[in-house]
Amino acid sequence: MNNKERVIRISMLVIGVTIMSLGIALSIIGGLGTTPISCVPYVLSLGLTYFSVGEWTIIFNSLLLLLQFILVRKFDYKQISQLLILIIFGYATDFWLWILSPITPDNYIFQWILCLSGCFILAFGLIFEVKADLTVLPPDGVVMVVSKLTNREFGPTKPYFDLSMVIIGAILSFLFFSYLVGIREGTVVAAIIIGHINKYYNKLFGHRIDNYLEKIKS
Repeated sequence: MNNKERVIRISMLVIGVTIMSLGIALSIIGGLGTTPISCVPYVLSLGLTYFSVGEWTIIFNSLLLLLQFILVRKFDYKQISQLLILIIFGYATDFWLWILSPITPDNYIFQWILCLSGCFILAFGLIFEVKADLTVLPPDGVVMVVSKLTNREFGPTKPYFDLSMVIIGAILSFLFFSYLVGIREGTVVAAIIIGHINKYYNKLFGHRIDNYLEKIKS
């Protein structure tokens, strides 16, 4: 990988996770339940308010990074890079929540507009994260490790991980509040459609990104 390609791929990765964090922020503001990847940090931020959503995202995902180490008994540069990009992702989420804080959805339709916008934006950012092909956020890192250890493909394994995040978020909700918070119909919809939207984006313009990255290799 030459210097130009490295800079472009790093830029794509940073841009991708920043866009993804905007999608997370929109889903939170929508109030119909956040995405599975952010269920646990969001509930923790409501129950233990001395850390923000973004800071709990960094803390919880660092535990997922530790889980990867426990599973593979090895720590390498890819895991370190996951930590670095996680920090950007966490604080970018807080930044977008601050920027978007004046938005207060006052009806159910507006809530759905924000929720679905968050799904489409998150899937858009995911394209750049994947195409950068440098590292992934810790949740996907755990899925990749588990897939390798169980000889299963990433795609079929991911829904089980997402479900586990929702279950943990639900348990924390009842422990803190005795009722469900942060997990609603929007969470279910996000879990179902984000992958399909990502595939659509990939068919629409993913090949153009691949062709461009192939050109800059020379």
